[in-house]
Amino acid sequence: MKLIAVSIKKLGPFKWLRKIRGFKLVYTPLIAIILFTAVMGIILGTLQLQERSQQESALFRELSFAKQRIQLRFANNTETLISIARESAKNDESEKLKKETFVQVESFLNSNHEIIQVIWLNENKVRQWSLPHSSGKNELLNQLGSAPTITQELNKAVDLSKATNRPAYSQFIFLNHPIDGVNSRERNNVFWQAIPASLAGESAGTLAVLYSAQGLLDVIPAELKSLYRFTLLADNEKVIAISSDKNTPKRALSNQTNLDMGVLSPNLTLRIDTYPPPTNLTFRMLIGVVLGLSAFVIWSLWSVLKQMQVRQKVEADLRSETNFRNAMENSTPVGIRAHDMEKNITYVNRAFCEMTGWRHEELIGLKPPFPFWPQDRLTQITDNWNRALQSNLGLQGKRGIEGIILRKDGAQIQTRTFVAPLIDEKGIQTGWVTSLIDISEPKKIREELAASQDRFVTVLEGLEAAVSVVSIDTGELLFANRFYRERFGDNSKGHFDLAGGEVVHNTMSQIAEDSNDANPGIPPSSLYQESESEEILISEPTRKWYEVRRRFVPWVDGHMAQLLIATDITIRKDADELSRQQEEKMQFTSRLTTMGEMASSLAHELNQPLSAISNYCMGVSKRLKGQIDPDLNNEIQPALEKASAQALRAGTIIQRIRGFVKRSEPQRKSCNIGEIINDAVGLVEIEAHRHRLSIASSIEDNLPDVDLDPVLILQVLVNLLKNGLDSMREAYPLSSRWSAPPVKISANLDTSAFPAMIRIEVTDSGSGIAEAVVERMFEPFFSTKSDGMGMGLNICRSIIESHQGRLWAKNIMDPEHTKLSGCTFTILLPLESLDISGSA
Repeated sequence: MKLIAVSIKKLGPFKWLRKIRGFKLVYTPLIAIILFTAVMGIILGTLQLQERSQQESALFRELSFAKQRIQLRFANNTETLISIARESAKNDESEKLKKETFVQVESFLNSNHEIIQVIWLNENKVRQWSLPHSSGKNELLNQLGSAPTITQELNKAVDLSKATNRPAYSQFIFLNHPIDGVNSRERNNVFWQAIPASLAGESAGTLAVLYSAQGLLDVIPAELKSLYRFTLLADNEKVIAISSDKNTPKRALSNQTNLDMGVLSPNLTLRIDTYPPPTNLTFRMLIGVVLGLSAFVIWSLWSVLKQMQVRQKVEADLRSETNFRNAMENSTPVGIRAHDMEKNITYVNRAFCEMTGWRHEELIGLKPPFPFWPQDRLTQITDNWNRALQSNLGLQGKRGIEGIILRKDGAQIQTRTFVAPLIDEKGIQTGWVTSLIDISEPKKIREELAASQDRFVTVLEGLEAAVSVVSIDTGELLFANRFYRERFGDNSKGHFDLAGGEVVHNTMSQIAEDSNDANPGIPPSSLYQESESEEILISEPTRKWYEVRRRFVPWVDGHMAQLLIATDITIRKDADELSRQQEEKMQFTSRLTTMGEMASSLAHELNQPLSAISNYCMGVSKRLKGQIDPDLNNEIQPALEKASAQALRAGTIIQRIRGFVKRSEPQRKSCNIGEIINDAVGLVEIEAHRHRLSIASSIEDNLPDVDLDPVLILQVLVNLLKNGLDSMREAYPLSSRWSAPPVKISANLDTSAFPAMIRIEVTDSGSGIAEAVVERMFEPFFSTKSDGMGMGLNICRSIIESHQGRLWAKNIMDPEHTKLSGCTFTILLPLESLDISGSA
């Protein structure tokens, strides 16, 4: 049926009627089937509408019944609660009467499961008693995080009831249950009802009742809830209670009504949804049989119609094909003739007759040798003809056989002949078909083009530039001059290297085809425009620079090719590179000079503020002595002293940098290298802990003292430790840094060199340093950080070298030697300082 509908849709109603015009045999049963199907559809539709109307009426009745049950329950509850509120107001002081009230409330709660809790509040909204005293409901309420919201809504309902002197309701409260427990499902949404009580015209208290929205649906009989799904909706269609989690199908019916629980009650809507009735299997089977039989009859009629249409279409196609073949044969300039298995001519087209000058009647039935074969080449042509028929050159070769035919007037024509076997519908060969193309004019043009190309090649061979042509179809080198062959050989690899990769011949061929289709015989101007010159570096066999120009041109065989001209510009590039290096050196020198001037100026300007900070800290420390509580003094004094010491230390560092910029010698003194390392770890450890990293130090015992400038060496160690922490931060995410290995700093005595030296190593477990960065990392102004100046490691190496020491870096590989797993910075310091001449 689907196939029939699609076919009718494609044809269109009027075209389809035209197709079956003349087949009167199929009209009567087809119309009968259509009328029968239409009548059955009308009957079934009418029954469906009646059934739906009955379901909607029943749905409205059940919804009205459920609404009355809920409203009646609320009315009864309100009357009972008003009575309890009055009794509670009168019996607030009597314990006996209060117990009777408790018994009445408990009996009320047992018969009304939709009520979770009953609370009595005095005129000051202070809770006097609540029922039930202890249950799973109350315990779960106390565990919820929604207690402030419940209390807030209770206060609002109490205030509203006092202001209006009538029962009032709160808004719906949604409770978030941490886990699914007893009664948790029925108490997802609750609300308060506040009933005021008064004595002698004055407020005596308020009776508050906590309702469960899910409990309201328990008022509806169970047999109704098994047939329908009831849902309570608040404002904005928010579901606050539902009788069943089972989803209703899309074809289910639904209805809803507003629940009016009182003047001050919130907006509440009761919705009812139906479940689908049991399937009427007999009725559906009857419909299926009727529809199946109708479809089968229509399909049978359609099959007969299709067979008749196929026969008519084949006949029309055959006529069209015959007419098309005749038109094509009469319009083509290619001469065509056919031979039977005895080599007799059985067919010739108009072009062949015009090519030879013989009429159709004169050629049909002729046998070799034919009169249009030249007599002086008769033997050669006969041998070529027999060899072509035996080897089926038409199937094995595409170049054909070049030859000469003799016109009836005696003129000779250069031709190319193609031979192919003639196969019938049974796959049996019944003869041959030959096609002849007049190539006299193209051959003359080709000979003139070959002479012109010889002259052009002679000029190209003398050029001092590489000229090459490559086919974009095959990648074959079509032409290369002397300069190209001497440098790149006789293959197309050099051409592709100069072109920057492979030629995308498919795209260029498509452009050429599109352009030729739009303007036959006119080459597209965009295809033959010369590209802008490019500078290409070729490293093999020798390093050479070439200025390359490219363009696409048609080759002599009609296929597209790429022409490339490359001029050697190595000498010019070397001169440019030398000039650039000289300019960079001048820029480095200028920047270093400016950096020195800036460092000297900053050292001079910062000394006075740092001295003032130190003096102020010492002055405040002296003023505080004996003026404040001793315990507080013990906390403040060390901090002020440390601040003053750090200010002095900063001034000392600035003086050292200023002296270093002025190329003065470090201020050496005998120092314990372990103390300097501990000071550096202490300064950097705070930043390490802030980034969840750690530092581990390993100092060999009994290391000898070293003659050095402690401030500058401390500056170097702090810089290296910070670099190690930065590398760890990049390698490890924040969540896994507590388990990351620490940045290690160690010091020991290196006795492998003579004389012995102190070896200090700073090792991290980061991602290592790239080889290109290792080569330049100690250069001034070179940095891999976006906010770095590139002077840190350069200053560190300068400080170490001013102490006659060495500083270098080495990457660490993982155990599998597959990737970098860290880096180690090594410092070697001599135990004794040497003067410039090298004497101790």
